[in-house]
Amino acid sequence: MSSLASAQVASDSQSDKHPLKEFGTGPFVLRTLFADVPLSEDGTKNDIKVNCVEYLGTSDSELLHFFQVPPDPTDNSSAPTFILASRLRPAFAEPTSHATRPGVQQILLLPTVGKACILCNWTVTFYSLPELSPIFGTTQVKNCNWVGGIDLNEVDLDHEQRTGSPGVTILLSLNRKIQVVNIADGARPIKKIDFAGSTISLRRDSIACVADSRSYALLEINQQLKIPLMSISSLDEPQPGNVVGQAQHISGSSGGLLRSNSSAQSRPQTVSPGPPAHRRGTSLGDLITAATRRQEYRAPEDEEPISRQGTPGTPPDVTANQRALEETSRGNTPAPEAQVARGAPNARPQPGFLKPLIVSPTPEEFLLVTGTGPLEPGIGIFVNLDGDPTRPTIEFDRYPKEIAVDGGSADMSSSRTPFGPEEEGYVLASMGREFADGVHYGLEIQRWDGDGAESESTKYWLEPPDASPAQNVGIRSLRGTEDTHFPEIVDKLCRRRFVPFSSGSLDASTTSLRSFDSRTASSMERMSKERELFERDTDSQSEDSLPDAWQATRNVEEEDFARRLAGATARLAVWSGKNIWWAVRNPLILRLDARLEATVSTPSQASTERRELFAILNSFRGQDAKSELEFLTFSYIRQRVGILLLTSFLKSDDTPFSDSELRAMEEILVDSLLDPRVVLSLIPGVRNEVIETKRGMWIFGGVKTTAEEFIASQDSNKGSSTMNALPQPVLHFLRRFLTAWRRKKGFGSIPDENEVFRTVDAALLAVLLELDQHSTPGPAKARSVRAELYELVDTGVECFNRAETLLESYHRLYVLSRLYQSRKMVADVLATWKRIIEGERDDGAELIDGEQRVREYLAKISSQALVQEYGIWLANRNPKLGVQIFAEDKGRAPKFEPSHVVQLLREYAPDAVKYYLEYLVFGKGHTIYVNELITYYLDIVVSRLRTSPEAREVVTSTYTAYRALHPPKPTYRQFLTDNAPADDEAWHSRLRLLQLLGGNHDYDLAAIRDRIASLSSVAEDLLVPETIILNGRERKHENALRLLVHHLGDYDTAVAYCLRGGASIYTIYQTPQQNQPPPAPTSPEGLKAPTRRDSMPPTQDQQAHLFRALLGEFLELEDVSDRVEQTALLLDKFGPWFDVGDVLATIPDTWSVDLIAGFLVKALRRIVVEKNETTVARALSSAQNLQTQHDLIVRIEEKGPSIET
Repeated sequence: MSSLASAQVASDSQSDKHPLKEFGTGPFVLRTLFADVPLSEDGTKNDIKVNCVEYLGTSDSELLHFFQVPPDPTDNSSAPTFILASRLRPAFAEPTSHATRPGVQQILLLPTVGKACILCNWTVTFYSLPELSPIFGTTQVKNCNWVGGIDLNEVDLDHEQRTGSPGVTILLSLNRKIQVVNIADGARPIKKIDFAGSTISLRRDSIACVADSRSYALLEINQQLKIPLMSISSLDEPQPGNVVGQAQHISGSSGGLLRSNSSAQSRPQTVSPGPPAHRRGTSLGDLITAATRRQEYRAPEDEEPISRQGTPGTPPDVTANQRALEETSRGNTPAPEAQVARGAPNARPQPGFLKPLIVSPTPEEFLLVTGTGPLEPGIGIFVNLDGDPTRPTIEFDRYPKEIAVDGGSADMSSSRTPFGPEEEGYVLASMGREFADGVHYGLEIQRWDGDGAESESTKYWLEPPDASPAQNVGIRSLRGTEDTHFPEIVDKLCRRRFVPFSSGSLDASTTSLRSFDSRTASSMERMSKERELFERDTDSQSEDSLPDAWQATRNVEEEDFARRLAGATARLAVWSGKNIWWAVRNPLILRLDARLEATVSTPSQASTERRELFAILNSFRGQDAKSELEFLTFSYIRQRVGILLLTSFLKSDDTPFSDSELRAMEEILVDSLLDPRVVLSLIPGVRNEVIETKRGMWIFGGVKTTAEEFIASQDSNKGSSTMNALPQPVLHFLRRFLTAWRRKKGFGSIPDENEVFRTVDAALLAVLLELDQHSTPGPAKARSVRAELYELVDTGVECFNRAETLLESYHRLYVLSRLYQSRKMVADVLATWKRIIEGERDDGAELIDGEQRVREYLAKISSQALVQEYGIWLANRNPKLGVQIFAEDKGRAPKFEPSHVVQLLREYAPDAVKYYLEYLVFGKGHTIYVNELITYYLDIVVSRLRTSPEAREVVTSTYTAYRALHPPKPTYRQFLTDNAPADDEAWHSRLRLLQLLGGNHDYDLAAIRDRIASLSSVAEDLLVPETIILNGRERKHENALRLLVHHLGDYDTAVAYCLRGGASIYTIYQTPQQNQPPPAPTSPEGLKAPTRRDSMPPTQDQQAHLFRALLGEFLELEDVSDRVEQTALLLDKFGPWFDVGDVLATIPDTWSVDLIAGFLVKALRRIVVEKNETTVARALSSAQNLQTQHDLIVRIEEKGPSIET
């Protein structure tokens, strides 16, 4: 298997050379391509190095061709193997004794024409692809420094998009010239360019960026123009005649050859061929000097200077084209003195010379590297095809040995995942770097497409794994690509089944853990049965058809899905020693996950760790996912960070979370859509609420590992697995987190929605119940925990059976009744309230005035049976309130017949009959029940007086007290009402009795009199007002008046009695309405009893008779002053009802006339008035008689006489 390379983030400070711990957080990783390459044929040479990797070219002048055997498609962990197909030694001209022999220097593949150009020991030979057979006879090009210059624009095009002449145009860098050659069926020279000593060339269309040992330049190969650019070493002075940025004509011979294929496409020319020079407006020299002049030159210590040398040789017999190439190479061999003078590369350069480095990141740009020395920093400068700078410069910590670019908007073959969007552009530079243990060789990686806004770009350090630190690292961007994949992505994104209980079977673990929080044995047993019932119902509906190997099948499916996202494309080859790797873009998920690992693995304070976790999330906050992998990456990182923050929160006793951190953590856990059951599984107190079916919970593998590690670390602490052991901050966090999750109810994107929200509701209910234990008893206050508890149960919970168990175990009966009400379970609501009212434990004490609540609730339900059941129950507890249920007019249940209610109450609640009758008679006006109600009242009063001497004494004392009052005084009934004790039922019953007896009702007089007379055995005249009313009903007016005057002393009531004709003493007589239709038997009017009398109000004669009787009683008063006063008042106010003669005959002769003077004066006046009225009436009658006679005479005259025969 390939191994993941380690990436190191370089310190922002250039002086800090100590790397951070390696976690693969950089943008690239190394994947093994070929390990332990057999460079030596017999294995005896250990100093052979890899120079090229297109085909393996070695420093031993060998070309190795390996055949790759693909990995086993059925084994995802297998790697490809390589078989050596051939070992070839390219032909080359033997160098002179003072020249170097570097071996295979370059391999230029031309797949469009099936050819390859091999530069070995300064000699170019040609081969066919892919078998590497020599072609073009024995053609060789000697004294060549570089072979390349293919049009990179053509390389980026597909085969169908390529146009122009057949073959591929390349550039051969000779000592004196650059030879333009077309490779097709043969190697055909096209032209020569007068540019001596070039060692590297890259071409876009007809513009080639080249370099000799001292400076860079742009060449227009068609127009033979040159634009000198900056020096490779900023310490090197510009060569005479070269003006940086100024276009120049260069001489060369075309030999009558055609334009090369790369120049077939037209391109706007910025340099006119006419004038000999063109002065550019921007000086690159100033730019280079400003960037590098501040760096002091220092001689190299551990690196060899660049040394290349041409190799003279004797050409063989060749064809015409081959002979032209041979002549070119032979003509380019200068004298040693000239070579040294010109600084040609075939002469060993002086110490301090730098290797020119050129890459082309975009079709319009070249990146050139300059510096001051091999151990000093290097500067990367971007120029366009006209030589103008285009971007801010980039800086390398040391002058690189090799560079390569990858990615960017124009790079269609970067080393990135196939599902990713356009990625950032990076430049990878091979160099050495100082560390504590010496110099390490690796790759410095940084962005090349930055906007320059940052003061210093972030750099990453990448070293090959298991490589010697002293071995140089090579890097090359290949034309071909290789598909690879990241098994780490599969491990992290592949969903795996998560088991929240660490040991034993799921059922056993669940029951065991829940038993820690069971508050009673009965609730635990009930919970177990509920779980079995739920799983049986769920499994029977959707899981009976699960095959035996369903979990293994799903694991394979999940792996296949994750593997589809884990692919990547590689085209950057890196080598060191005998090993070769692919440099592949490190996916964002692995980079962020590596930062997470670094954060949690580095010893630090919890607060520091939390800040780093939030910083990781903020790195992509607000960023929209541009691919499926990126979307899953964001979800995975959010979920894992959420789990890490939660575990830190659960252990944050010493460093508690701030409010902002808590809110951020809650937001992360909710927005990440992590199954809330996973979160609950980490908290022992609520872990027992997790509901899991046979299908289980499936989460990202990386998240699963993190969660299981924390659960395993908590398993030893069994004692803290109960709800009441959780601290308040954790409970409040759960309250907010679960409440936020409940708002997602109904979203179609929630997997296992039923189980998830059953768990969420059960856990939230348990948390709120635990928090509410400390609330003040009574109804909920606004925005309190109790109010949230009410809202939860009122809006309905998915875990109904579990909710019942929890509420019962916490003794929250009122909340249980609200739970029943949310399901319209009326009978259970009433049964729960009944339990509370009857005294069963209810810790919340929220049911205030429970009996009244029951009465109001019964008026809102439609079940007559429930109304009857709980109406009778309430009538037994509170008769006054209970009877209102049966007399309710606005209730939804069918109305009860009063006779049926009376029968029910007599049988099941006899104490409530009286109150029901009162409600009917006084509240509803059903007078048909007056006689029965009078009987109840009379029984209460008589029983009380018969059994209680105190009551008899009180009644007697009221008579005495009332008689002692001086006029004016209230009526005796008003006196009783004003002095009635609040809790004396007999007293209030007597008042109601007097009201009914004095009303216009028909009742059994004889039975009532006998009941009152039964008190004579105890005491006489205890119920005087009642006897007076009965005497009035029986027309015994004299007896009634005698009792009123002498026993009660209620003179005003006696007068009223006379005015009413003896009808009543406490109610006003009402004239019955005439001509009314008879009421229906079932109507309220039909329930009224017939009135006692239907005659008109008493006549004046009747009233006069009663007043004469009252006058006689007043004259018999024992107290003389009362006698005189009451008599005088009676005669004065009601004189018209008395005859003067009768009064004078009745009044004692001893009385002074002054006592009745008022009466006499009024009487005499009345007599005079009557006389005058009589005279007037007589006169009116006489006039009327005369008028009648006149009318008769007129009528007779009109008719005239009549004759009768």
